[in-house]
Amino acid sequence: MKRIFGSLGDLLNRKNAGFVSGFVFFIFALMIVIFGFWKTLFIVLFTIGGYIFGVKVLMNPENLRRIVDKILPPGRFR
Repeated sequence: MKRIFGSLGDLLNRKNAGFVSGFVFFIFALMIVIFGFWKTLFIVLFTIGGYIFGVKVLMNPENLRRIVDKILPPGRFR
């Protein structure tokens, strides 16, 4: 998990941490006003899940090959 959120930690350690956190919470509050709490929570959870999945797959492309091999038979569609 440290590698996944390392870039976020690097971003928040800089001088603009107040601006970044303020902007994130502004967007979050705006989404609550527009969509409501539960829809916003749904969007945020799937965004975080997609980010974590993307980081894990992009860090090691062999993981994507294993996932595709589980879904499709190896060698048949490639």
